[in-house]
Amino acid sequence: MGYDMKKYLQIINQVIEQGNYKDTWESLSGHPLPDWYRQGKFGIFIHWGVYSVPAFGSEWYSRNMYIQGSPEYEHHRKTYGPHKEFGYKDFIPMFQAERFDPEEWACLFEKAGARYVVPVAEHHDGFQMYKSELSHWNVCEMGPKRDTLGELFQAFEGHGLTGGASSHRAEHWFFMGRGREFDSDIKEPMARGDFYWPAMPEPENHHDLFGKPYPTEEYLQDWLVRTCELIDRYHPKILYFDWWIQHEAFKPYLKKMAAYYYNRALEWGQEVLINYKHDAFMFGTAVVDIERGQFAEGKNYYWQTDTSVALNSWCYTENNEYRQAADLICDLADIVSKNGNLLLNIGPKADGTIPDEDKAILLEIGRWLEVNGEAIYGSGVWRTFGEGPTKVEEGQFSDGIKKEFTSSDIRYTVNHGFLYGIVLKCSDSGRYNFTLLGEKDASKKPNFHGIIRSVEILGFDGPCVWERDEEGLHVAVEGVSTDKPVVFRIAID
Repeated sequence: MGYDMKKYLQIINQVIEQGNYKDTWESLSGHPLPDWYRQGKFGIFIHWGVYSVPAFGSEWYSRNMYIQGSPEYEHHRKTYGPHKEFGYKDFIPMFQAERFDPEEWACLFEKAGARYVVPVAEHHDGFQMYKSELSHWNVCEMGPKRDTLGELFQAFEGHGLTGGASSHRAEHWFFMGRGREFDSDIKEPMARGDFYWPAMPEPENHHDLFGKPYPTEEYLQDWLVRTCELIDRYHPKILYFDWWIQHEAFKPYLKKMAAYYYNRALEWGQEVLINYKHDAFMFGTAVVDIERGQFAEGKNYYWQTDTSVALNSWCYTENNEYRQAADLICDLADIVSKNGNLLLNIGPKADGTIPDEDKAILLEIGRWLEVNGEAIYGSGVWRTFGEGPTKVEEGQFSDGIKKEFTSSDIRYTVNHGFLYGIVLKCSDSGRYNFTLLGEKDASKKPNFHGIIRSVEILGFDGPCVWERDEEGLHVAVEGVSTDKPVVFRIAID
């Protein structure tokens, strides 16, 4: 290939030696959180690749199709034939993206109210959705034969969207390994640069930090150089990583990658960040991400949730189980009130079109943000995140738990000199009670003791009749009916 691995590793070391950031947690902890990220609050994640062709099960089709007896295995044999004759690689010529229009995508994301977008640059399957000198198995040389990531970045810039990239390359170490267990197209000889390489045995526990066999030095160097190539070629403002970088073998390489990325960003005059899961990075050196979940309480550190419009899959499948836009807006309000961002995933079809269901959800969110965005974008946390009887389940993979919010469930943010009370469900009676804003005795508890000057509902021209006593701020309105959160702008002194 065009790049000399040894030479690129030397360049990485030189950048770190000469730069402000060294490959130590102590040095990396001094990296600041970008202001654009804190202001933006809402981003779009995109899972689109070769797995979008079978559109069956999930984006893990490339792994599961080689697990004998799995639904994907049986579906594959029935639909495409024996694995030794038609393997995962044979989907690549079918991935044409013939209707892919990056301008249309960017326009949709802008209408959705997103401020940043993170396409998956390489998923566990090992197919690069960008131009690369490190492997022929990339979208410029195969399939669509277009630099889809580069085209998207150009379109994002024209719509005021910040571009990031997601790398799931680490998991490729074992992701195709089950194909060695029977007569399939995954077989020796293999070498670095091959599509299926290295297809090692899968750890019994994917979250085992010491899972064996350990990734080899060759594989770890390849991971590092691939990531740095992505940085140098596209200048992504976010690098997002899936979970397996937490394996202890990756630790020295993570530090090198982060130091290289932060130093390059300084050279280019850019504000960047890294998203990670669990404790892959030392706390404070990057931004932690909670997959398909949230925190129950507010945090004094910044964080992110990544979730999807579909509960069953990150990519497009023919049987996606879609969430309601109103529920996702409630999640956004809840996350922002607790000092976080929401990264919401969609899954385009193999031809490059975005499904109507995904579009409809994004546009609903965008219409809500057009009216209520001042309570979200650039907002800060209040003294407490909110109030109400409905508890949010803490932890990852909890987004399938339906939250039955009431008109007593309220989230608070501050912005533009106002306090915003985001009521997560519209009241049928038109009456609302903000108990945290009651006239409490200042000598007893450190409650809110500010002076309320006015109360109004964003997007509503009618009067808000309100009064305040020890039990709370009581508001009555008529003519407000919606299935989405209602936002009160409260002027205080």
